[in-house]
Amino acid sequence: MLKAGDPAPEFTATSCDGRRISLADFRGKKVLLWFFPKADTPG
Repeated sequence: MLKAGDPAPEFTATSCDGRRISLADFRGKKVLLWFFPKADTPG
């Protein structure tokens, strides 16, 4: 379990337009992750 202030683990995910995005792509930048239920998506 992560605690506040822990570094995020490396991961890769699919964006809403189907692109594969890795957390490493944003190294050194601030990142906001937005999770939403699949019921609110077209997929």
